[in-house]
Amino acid sequence: MRDLYSNIKAVPALAPAVQAAAANGLTVDLINTWGVAFVVNTGAIAGSGDFGVKLQESDDGTTWGDVPETSVKSDAPATLDASKSYRLGYGGFKRYARVALTKAGGTSIAAGAVAIISPADKPVA
Repeated sequence: MRDLYSNIKAVPALAPAVQAAAANGLTVDLINTWGVAFVVNTGAIAGSGDFGVKLQESDDGTTWGDVPETSVKSDAPATLDASKSYRLGYGGFKRYARVALTKAGGTSIAAGAVAIISPADKPVA
């Protein structure tokens, strides 16, 4: 059966909003999961907003570091475009992960993100 719905869980990763500065996403706990991918959605860009996105990881949910490039699969460019969706796959082994929106210049971007988790316990209720 082609039932993806019962095999994934979606959790907020970055509240959709007009972002005028760099922003850290919400902490995503990866305990009892097989993997996670983040989907970042963008909207309008104002004032030549130059924003990017990266993944960060943590053992304790408090101290964060950038995920090494070898542990990330991504179709996101260095500068995000307006009205697009991008995927970032986490291949690390830390307990926690999050997206981080970076700002190189300009005014703002409308952006948000969702973490798509493959939980160890399925089907997902």
